[in-house]
Amino acid sequence: MPPPHLLHHHIRGPADAPLLLLGPSLGTSTAIWERHLPFLARHFRVLRYDLPGHDGSPTGLLRDPAPGRTTVDDIASLVLDLADHHGGDRFHYAGISLGGAIGTHLAAHHRGRVASLALVCTSAHFGTAGPWRERADLVRREGTAPLLRSSPDRWFASPATAGTPLARRLLDTLRSAAPEGYAACCDALATCDLRRDLAKISAPTLVIGGSRDVATPVEHAKELAQGISGAVLEIVDCGHLACEQPRALRSALATHLRMSRPANGAPKSPPVGRRDAPLHSPGAPQEKSASVMPSGCPDGHSTNSIR
Repeated sequence: MPPPHLLHHHIRGPADAPLLLLGPSLGTSTAIWERHLPFLARHFRVLRYDLPGHDGSPTGLLRDPAPGRTTVDDIASLVLDLADHHGGDRFHYAGISLGGAIGTHLAAHHRGRVASLALVCTSAHFGTAGPWRERADLVRREGTAPLLRSSPDRWFASPATAGTPLARRLLDTLRSAAPEGYAACCDALATCDLRRDLAKISAPTLVIGGSRDVATPVEHAKELAQGISGAVLEIVDCGHLACEQPRALRSALATHLRMSRPANGAPKSPPVGRRDAPLHSPGAPQEKSASVMPSGCPDGHSTNSIR
């Protein structure tokens, strides 16, 4: 069990490998990254965490979970506490949606800590505050049950996806989320605006956009890539949660992280920041595309769906 002052998390991989933090989407859990552990943990010490109020992370870790008080900065501070606890003076980071916004904040405001950054189906700005405040109020009054009733058609790429084991597990996380913690994360998204911070980011950055993502459409991914110097933009045929396409996501992350191992099998830090082609300047991100057949992971959020 993690110390009581830390977010609930799991860590896996060689003790002497570079640290890689993986951030989840609102309403989900560490399980969102589970399918990628076999290849990531061969090269990294992989740390997955749960957001406040989700799965094993208590809401009480937040400085002030009262309505309207939580910010992305507050949650990012808790993530830094995790890195500090595990000796991660410098770490790699990949995050989905809210988890991606946390990574963006860390890379902009703690530049010396973030060795590389992967932003997956996320945004620098998640729309106007009103809908997020409304959802936070609803969850504080009624819990997450109303979201469960309406989310399947919005959250998953296809009706069949809702029946997969991972999708059911993530829905269980949403079902059991602490109302105050979930609502506080909504408050953080309500005020999140990192657009002016993008130019501060110096870490080698991969931005992954989902071609069918209606929560953070491709235009949001392009804005991130255009605002971050040298960012690489990759478009995947998926909705909001790119784990729907695990092979495409795995390939993009592997290329970005440049994972390699020396002949003796000991883990080796990837040569962060190197690309086969020169890095592009802001406003002209390198763009790729990747597409494989869907393999069953939650997806398909609407603008006010689970992030």
